[in-house]
Amino acid sequence: MTEDSIYEERLSSKRTTILFITLAFSFLLLFLLRMMAASFGWLAVVFFLLFCLFTFYVFNYRTLVIHLTPESLSLKFGIFKWRVPLETIEETCLDKVSLWRIGGAGIHFTSIRKRYRAYFNFLEYPRVVVKLKQKRGPVWDIAFSTRHPEKIMVFIQDTISKSR
Repeated sequence: MTEDSIYEERLSSKRTTILFITLAFSFLLLFLLRMMAASFGWLAVVFFLLFCLFTFYVFNYRTLVIHLTPESLSLKFGIFKWRVPLETIEETCLDKVSLWRIGGAGIHFTSIRKRYRAYFNFLEYPRVVVKLKQKRGPVWDIAFSTRHPEKIMVFIQDTISKSR
């Protein structure tokens, strides 16, 4: 944690990693079976690309880093990073949306109650939603997994109320 940090959390998920390894291995196996049965073709290409995609997921979505300072909230998932200045946050709440609605672990984007939301999430942890005062691109809300949702919401709400 750095000097100006209020909170920092490194979150990982064996369950999510096993899911992505299983998917990567399954598509590699399908690719190899297809190559032995019918040689190279469009289906072999699809299986190989899916193998590559899930191999990338295994490494990229291994750890979510949540970093909160008096100025901003940063979320880092592998090569992807999202920084939210705290003055742009309207409110926070717990996310009650089903994982089936979101599409699972990793980074996802979806519309929830007519507000476009970015998700940085794992399968087994609760999520905090940060609602923005103004859209950032098409995104109105950012949701992320954490072990300590109440703690993070209190930190953010306290910082927001002090700045008003």
